[in-house]
Amino acid sequence: MKTKSNIKKTWLGTLFVVVLVAAAMSVTVFAGDAEAAEHTSKMYATAWSLVPPLVAIILALITKEVYSSLFIGIVVGGLFYANFSPKLTYLTIFTDITDGGMLAKLSDSGNVGILIFLVVLGIMVALMNKAGGSAAYGRWAVKAIKTRRGALLSTFLLGVLVFVDDYFNCLTVGSVMRPVTDTHKVSRAKLAYIIDATAAPICIIAPISSWAAAVAGVVEGMNGLELFIRSIPYNFYALLSIVAMLTLTITNTDFGPMLEHERNAQLNNDLYTTDARPFASAEAESEVVGNGKVIDLVLPVIVLIICCIIGMIYTGGFFEGESFINAFANCSAPTGLLLGSSAALLITFLLYIPRRVLTFHQFMEALPEGFKAMVPAIMILTFAWTLSGITGLLGADVFVAGILANSTGVLQVFIPIIVFCIAVFLAFATGTSWGTFGILLPIVVPIMQTGSEMLTITVAATLAGAVCGDHCSPISDTTIMASTGAQCDHINHVSTQLPYALTVAAVSAVNYVLAALIQNWMINLPIAIVSMVVVILAIRKLYGDKEVPAEKWHIQTEDGETPDTLSEDVLYEVHMTVEDSGDFDLSETEKEIKISAVLGI
Repeated sequence: MKTKSNIKKTWLGTLFVVVLVAAAMSVTVFAGDAEAAEHTSKMYATAWSLVPPLVAIILALITKEVYSSLFIGIVVGGLFYANFSPKLTYLTIFTDITDGGMLAKLSDSGNVGILIFLVVLGIMVALMNKAGGSAAYGRWAVKAIKTRRGALLSTFLLGVLVFVDDYFNCLTVGSVMRPVTDTHKVSRAKLAYIIDATAAPICIIAPISSWAAAVAGVVEGMNGLELFIRSIPYNFYALLSIVAMLTLTITNTDFGPMLEHERNAQLNNDLYTTDARPFASAEAESEVVGNGKVIDLVLPVIVLIICCIIGMIYTGGFFEGESFINAFANCSAPTGLLLGSSAALLITFLLYIPRRVLTFHQFMEALPEGFKAMVPAIMILTFAWTLSGITGLLGADVFVAGILANSTGVLQVFIPIIVFCIAVFLAFATGTSWGTFGILLPIVVPIMQTGSEMLTITVAATLAGAVCGDHCSPISDTTIMASTGAQCDHINHVSTQLPYALTVAAVSAVNYVLAALIQNWMINLPIAIVSMVVVILAIRKLYGDKEVPAEKWHIQTEDGETPDTLSEDVLYEVHMTVEDSGDFDLSETEKEIKISAVLGI
């Protein structure tokens, strides 16, 4: 355990390093833009271009500290791009002399739209909490959703229903379902996983979504939307993520770091497990002052969904005569979400103030509260966008695309799995799935025969790999949004989700070899689903043999004695059985007695 003195020394050391780096790079910093415009990095389109994101990711996973890890990755990337020139490194990182700097990213209208959407949604969540709508919804959910499994499945179902955009999905599902999952002692890491697994994986198999529009837009020479729809049955990562999540939920199975988080939430009533709780202070400050009802949460959320959809199709020209599908295909999601969320905030004001759910002063107090709640997400997004931009300046995409182009001579049966693996790595390193399939699809489509089943399989492998890498990457904006929606520490979310995502990725990779051999989705898809379920059940069996001291869980016999060991898996199952029985009014002692009775000790 860290002491205050150790923490102070760590912070002082970090501050000293940052100041030293800043001082070193600020030598004659104010130079013209001509040098940057003519500049070419010696590491452009080489394996070194992948080092900065890998440094950030590895440091984040080791240190569990995301801000400094991302910034160090940015500095490494800046140094590589500037050929270790301190002046150009400083300018590249912080200014807009290139397209990858921090100022350039924060000047992008799409990025600013996302940040404003984040802030507005944070304000709406603060308003719903302050008005008492979230508390009322939580009380209703206890009666309506009686089991923990029901809470998890309800979260999954809402994620499926909100399929139009992944950003919107992450933040909306988290805001609505967090009171429900908290009541049923679902860890924030598990909630973040479900949110993330029903965001991009759902959007990438939904024909009417911002993702379908993006894919259709990068495929030239054929009907992109038709090709996208044909690829859905072969998008194994997205489909198997859903299968894995349902299997894990129905069988009450967890493994890896998630197992510790879930058992800690169930048995110790600690939803966070680690000391990293970036949103805890915001929750504490959100005092309930209104006497809101369930409708004070449900109606604003419904209005938000409707307004955001209208905003998206508005930017796509729906009201100028475009069809609904074409409007989605041409929409600007950040602008649409900004317009929709702003309209929803105004309607929420008209819902709360005239009914005196909140006073005008209380309503205004929620504005800075909502903004403060989103500061961690805004910081991470800013750093992640900058790191991704600098990685692009180094030509990481060109390097990976070259690897793919050189692999076209291999046996055709291995092309889908090669494309899948390359897409996973590129999306993981850059943190963008859209950028990944935007780079790879123009390379993949021309090398395959037009209209062939192999073209469909390879396109699906590209999309699946892009979503998988995005799902795993700590610098992905969707992963950051999922952490924010669940109000979970970002590194906790990444580290607990990674084993699940890699398991699904491994099963998907094997099935892409089979798909290239069989080339019939009606055969391949059932094989993929069965193989995923079998792998989950095998993992469940593997993790069910662990023995732990029974005294750790405060279980005693009728004589007051504690058995030496119990199967942790059995004990966890029994505890969840008691929770799922609906006995929420039992005290902790009564629950322990009931658990002991079920165990027969």
